[in-house]
Amino acid sequence: MRIYRAFDFRTLKQQRFTNFGAINQGQISAPFCSISQLEASSQTLNQPSIPPLKVDGNVEEFLEKAIFYSQWHSIERVSPNLTPSAVSNVLSKLRGSPENVLAFIEKLGFNCLDVRCLCLAVGVISRLPSPQPALQLLKRALDGNVATNLELFDELVLARERLLLSSSIVLDLLIRACCGLRRAEQALECFYLMKDQGILPKIETCNELLGLLLKLNKTDTAWALYAEMFRLRIPSTVVTFNIMINVLCKEGKFKKAKTFIGHMKSLGFKPTVVTYNTIIHGYCSRGKLESAQEIFDSMRNMGIQPDSYTYGSLISGLCKERKLEEASALFGKMVNERLVPTAVTYNTIIDGYCNKGNLVMAFKYRDEMVSKGIKPTVSTYNLLVHALFMEGTAAEAEGLIKEMAERDVAPDVITYNILINGYCKEGNAKRAFDLQAEMLSKGIHPSAATYTSLIYVLRKQKRMQEADNLFKQILCKGIRPDVIMFNALIDGHCINGNMERAFMLLKEMATMNVAPDEVTYNTLMQGLCREGKVEEARELLKDMKIRGIKPDHISYNTLISGYSRKGEIKDAFKVRDEMLSKGFNPTLLTYNALIQGLCRNKEGDHAEELLKEMVSKGITPDDGTYFSLIEGLGNI
Repeated sequence: MRIYRAFDFRTLKQQRFTNFGAINQGQISAPFCSISQLEASSQTLNQPSIPPLKVDGNVEEFLEKAIFYSQWHSIERVSPNLTPSAVSNVLSKLRGSPENVLAFIEKLGFNCLDVRCLCLAVGVISRLPSPQPALQLLKRALDGNVATNLELFDELVLARERLLLSSSIVLDLLIRACCGLRRAEQALECFYLMKDQGILPKIETCNELLGLLLKLNKTDTAWALYAEMFRLRIPSTVVTFNIMINVLCKEGKFKKAKTFIGHMKSLGFKPTVVTYNTIIHGYCSRGKLESAQEIFDSMRNMGIQPDSYTYGSLISGLCKERKLEEASALFGKMVNERLVPTAVTYNTIIDGYCNKGNLVMAFKYRDEMVSKGIKPTVSTYNLLVHALFMEGTAAEAEGLIKEMAERDVAPDVITYNILINGYCKEGNAKRAFDLQAEMLSKGIHPSAATYTSLIYVLRKQKRMQEADNLFKQILCKGIRPDVIMFNALIDGHCINGNMERAFMLLKEMATMNVAPDEVTYNTLMQGLCREGKVEEARELLKDMKIRGIKPDHISYNTLISGYSRKGEIKDAFKVRDEMLSKGFNPTLLTYNALIQGLCRNKEGDHAEELLKEMVSKGITPDDGTYFSLIEGLGNI
């Protein structure tokens, strides 16, 4: 059953209709024109200025002329007699005047169209040089739930027949509208409905749908669609091949991707720079730099010149592998070839040097991008501000924030998170909370990471009641806590000796389906060991294993320290042996704990043997090691 919306033209004088906005900026946006506006509109549409029309009894003919001559004010006189049927008939007659129909639809308002009229309007407007007006009309219909996907499809098929359109354009536009709204299932439904009607979508439409499936990581569906295109003999283009090569790279099937290039060539298609860039980017993102270099060389041999994206991918791959000298050399080569690096490429190499702690080089590249007229982005500043905080230079970081304001670069949630985290690590809770308030005042919503930093600083200052209150606020705001936030809270309560609250939080994690990790358990074990409850801590180690969480060297060292402090040295060595059996090598902490325990038990000789063992394994004793030995030997 088809759904139709009734027109209500009797309220035209009072109603302010919704305008299409982006459909056609050149059209007048008022509901209906005054006489002076009419003249301007007539000139815009290259129509001659004519005297007002007179109603001679034939409403449809009158409406057709009024639209054709852009006399919008005249339509009000016949509005009580207009019906969806009359409007659809007029739209059919005006199929050769898409500009006039577009102007009429804009004046009439989207909300006054029933489904049939809307689809007829799309059919007429689709004959404009640009598909955007018709595409925007369909997007609004889909986004506003004016009709179902199937209802729109059926009406577009009828409109196509009624307007004598031989092209598949109106149905292609429906698929493209679905793609624009990222509705892959609806777009696929339209594709198969077209197939059932014996109408083949254009290859450009198919490419757009394949591209959407790639973005949504629906690679299996992309292959199914590609196979269907092959069966329907829809001819592929270079763009099609590039998308499918990208699909293969996303699946990690690089050998097949290279084979696909050969298949592409055999069909007479010449690979483009995009083709090679896709594979190079895929290899670089997985750290396979040698393979990426081979493709780069192959590309050169084919006479295809690399572009900024090619170099950007290689530079990014080298930076990820911390090969900054090679990345810098390649960057220089890129500039020598008169290719302009993008802000993304600069950010990549700045990030590399920031991670290495070489802020001199990081700022050198920032200054270079500014000198070349490339505006630093918020990401550029975020990288540098974070690096400055890591170096402990908060004053310089604040200087960069001022520079951002001067350059009109608005801080984002990441900027604030970096600042808040930096001040929290410094123990400056007031500044951190002031920044959170500033975020809210600017309409920037704090994330889980923001609140985790704030909980961390409260924990550091032993203000656990405030931390718990903040946690309640977070839950009320609908922010889902993650394991890192829970770990910060649990750690705070463990340090303050409130093990009951710490274990309550572990239960809350289960309630909220937040899986604990080895850090969660290590923190709880350390809390129990501080209270001398080493056997309970040992039970937690078993619980970890049951949950499939692998204990690490911290887990074992925690228990070894716990037993040693209690003087239960045999149990400490049992844990040490278990640790060795799991493939973990003893650390300085392991030896210090065992030496301390032996000395407390007045087993100085054994402690000295352990000291020799640790030195032989290349572990350098520290002050704690010698202090335990001296204290222990003195007690013998």
